[in-house]
Amino acid sequence: MLNKLTVTQLAELSKLSKAYISQVKNGKRPPSEKLIQILRQLDNNSNRNNGHDVNKAIELFLRTRRDGISPKTITFYRSYLSKAIPVLGLYPHSVSLNKYLNSLPCSVGGKHAYYRAISVFYNWLYSARSGFDFNSRENPIDLIDPPKKPKHILPSLKLEQVISLIDRANSIRDKAIISLFCESGMRLSELVNIKRNEIDWESNTIRVIGKGNKEGYAPFGDMSKGYLVAWLNEYNPEPNQKVWDIGFWGVKSMLDDLKSKTGLPCNPHTFRRTFACLLRKQGIDTMTIKDLGRWESLEMVQRYTRSITFQDSMKFYEAPLG
Repeated sequence: MLNKLTVTQLAELSKLSKAYISQVKNGKRPPSEKLIQILRQLDNNSNRNNGHDVNKAIELFLRTRRDGISPKTITFYRSYLSKAIPVLGLYPHSVSLNKYLNSLPCSVGGKHAYYRAISVFYNWLYSARSGFDFNSRENPIDLIDPPKKPKHILPSLKLEQVISLIDRANSIRDKAIISLFCESGMRLSELVNIKRNEIDWESNTIRVIGKGNKEGYAPFGDMSKGYLVAWLNEYNPEPNQKVWDIGFWGVKSMLDDLKSKTGLPCNPHTFRRTFACLLRKQGIDTMTIKDLGRWESLEMVQRYTRSITFQDSMKFYEAPLG
């Protein structure tokens, strides 16, 4: 390992000076006990990496993810892990892992995506669930901090903009879809799979299957109810049939056309943020919004509604200098 690694790499790993490492590599000084221990550890790590098939580990990991996870998420993991893990190996040193993340030629958001993927992978690999013989206390990801992402204020629509989009939609079906997005906070995958018998007209809720194959209920208001009733009277699906005559890409295409026509952001993510922001403007607390929108944690709700919090604070602002 002494000849395989550069002076800089060995200095970073051992915390010894580059001058000393250079002298050891050139045979001018004997290696210290600390350096010998580092070299033995690196040699052991290298042997362990060679003893396991990296690609096999990735495939086993993906197999454990398949139940209850969308194909899009599987594609995300496969894309990032197939690039990162063959380089890092199954037993990387935390210094090497950190150096790899810092060296990536992508944005902070891209580096954060790499971190999320490899973090989940190594947490699985170093657990008993993986079937590998790695010690959980040696998990390299435990010593790595995630790249810090800039906290941008994400765009959402005002109420009058939502009404404008609904007014300019081409059909009752499209009006129902936009209204439901903004009143229920549904994800696109949830909305396109609604069946007629999953709508509860008394409680104004719809049974949905969300992320992680989790069942939940999405609320809707009188506007969505009116458009939805009108559309179902026109389309008339069977009780166990889906309520729309278009699917995932049909909805996206319809929204893209509406965006071109109005110039307004017109996509499911913006509508989901709009759902959270409109409720926050009504004075509903973030914990309730989290439950209504079926979010796993408060963090995303708080991120979505940051602009509303600032606007509310501005109502009480008085310039200190008059």
